[in-house]
Amino acid sequence: MSKKKLRRSGAKIMASLILLLGSLAYIMILAVINGSIGFICAMGVTVFGAVGVAKALGEAISLSYGLIIGIAVGCGVLRGILRYFEQYSNHFIAFKLLAVLRDKIFGALRTLCPAKLESKQKGSIIAMITSDIETLEVFYAHTISPICIAVLVSTAVFLFVGFVSSWYLALAAVVAYLVIGIVVPMISSSRLKESGVKYRAEFASFNAYFLDSIKGIKDIVLNNAGEERENEVNRRSELLLKETKKMKHNGSRAAATELTVSLFIIATLIVGILLVHFDMLSIGKMIIGVVAVFGSFGPVIAISALPSNLTQTFASGDRVLNLLAEKPAVTEVKNGENIEYENLNVSDLSFSYNEQTEVLRDIKMHAEKGEIIGIVGESGCGKSTFLKLLLRFWQKKGGEIAYNGIDIDKVNSDNLLDNVTMVSQTTYLFDETIEDNLRIANPNTSQEELEAACRLASVHDFIMTLPNGYKTQVGALGDNLSAGEKQRIGLARAFLKGSELILLDEPTSNVDSINEGIILKALKEQKSKKSIILVSHRESTMAIADRIYRVDEGKMQEVKV
Repeated sequence: MSKKKLRRSGAKIMASLILLLGSLAYIMILAVINGSIGFICAMGVTVFGAVGVAKALGEAISLSYGLIIGIAVGCGVLRGILRYFEQYSNHFIAFKLLAVLRDKIFGALRTLCPAKLESKQKGSIIAMITSDIETLEVFYAHTISPICIAVLVSTAVFLFVGFVSSWYLALAAVVAYLVIGIVVPMISSSRLKESGVKYRAEFASFNAYFLDSIKGIKDIVLNNAGEERENEVNRRSELLLKETKKMKHNGSRAAATELTVSLFIIATLIVGILLVHFDMLSIGKMIIGVVAVFGSFGPVIAISALPSNLTQTFASGDRVLNLLAEKPAVTEVKNGENIEYENLNVSDLSFSYNEQTEVLRDIKMHAEKGEIIGIVGESGCGKSTFLKLLLRFWQKKGGEIAYNGIDIDKVNSDNLLDNVTMVSQTTYLFDETIEDNLRIANPNTSQEELEAACRLASVHDFIMTLPNGYKTQVGALGDNLSAGEKQRIGLARAFLKGSELILLDEPTSNVDSINEGIILKALKEQKSKKSIILVSHRESTMAIADRIYRVDEGKMQEVKV
């Protein structure tokens, strides 16, 4: 397996994710303030205990013992309250942003579809919407605040120890913070980074493969390929487990952090003792300074524990940011012109997927309202691509596709889809009732219109044989219906939508000759009201066409009927 690397650095990913906070930034600031003051209050319990000891040793402290005890108790109570508000703020932001991120991802998917989504694994997209987004929750709830709190608390302790005790002790504390909070995490992160990226990639790949296995379970059984598929699932599971174990081996990291903290505690104590020995500091102030430093390692220890989470967070964040940054194949037209379809004229049209090999070139064709246009050609010659260009799913490379004399790039996208609809070779059915699946094309259609459309598509009689008729549940992934039945429901959708131009991509490829005849008869009856462009490899299907174009090696020529 080739190594997969982050396209962005960890710092850029963190900065981009923080920018997504938007109007929620003020709540994050409140969480950081609560967390910082709360930790200082937690330190206050032991520090004021040290103040009491220093007073008992003769240090000139104006506070009474009762006030010192009262402040220490008050700090403990306030710590609990502030901790609650800190955690509440962090999780409020996290779950709000999860909703915002999912909305942004669905928005991005909408602009990328259908062209850019054809090349993406559906399992990978599902993993992104679910697992990757959940991983980012850890970043917002348990990463941003700890880092900010560590910086603020460390700065406060440095100043406190410097002014109250000794700047030498303060300097020792700064060195400890830098090593524990930066050096140790960087070493851990460098070791875990590759595993984190590999884990997210393997997780997405496994999801895609497993989803494909579920969708294709019938074909797996029919071809007796269950054992091979099972072995591959097991292999991928072991690979995923291997990467997981690499990331879960936090024992050595935690031990290294604890050892480093212990060494700096000893070093700080030695510095304090030396300062007292050389009469540079009183024993009371030394105790206060050393206790303050001892109690301040919590936030930087929390930072040192972040790399194990950040490796996955960076990988997930990179994948999400890549999707949000990906440019659609076409840009939606919103301020263009609206049309009411009358005719279509294509001239000098060319197109290539990779800007190198042309799929279509110098295409010329026209269609008038009331015509059925047939398009024939070998599989893979570009017939389906041509239909997608008529819907502007892809951006044409050159030439013109004009509706009523207006180039397709100037027609509003929503208006174009109102005028033109397509029935593809494979119709997707949602896990709802047949009626609900039909009403996607026209939510306000009456039951009579719905049934009329199904009769035209030669599927009404079949629906009426089902236990609940139009109220019958399709079943997950539409597996309760055959390919031909799905295709006819897709055709009924096209009739229900009422578009003036219908594009049909092999509309009778999955039906028998009897149903094909019924469907073709219905199409011929509809042509007086609409234009129909019919792609098929069947000669019998072309019999109803008024004009026929043949596609060969990327070129289209009209042939005599």
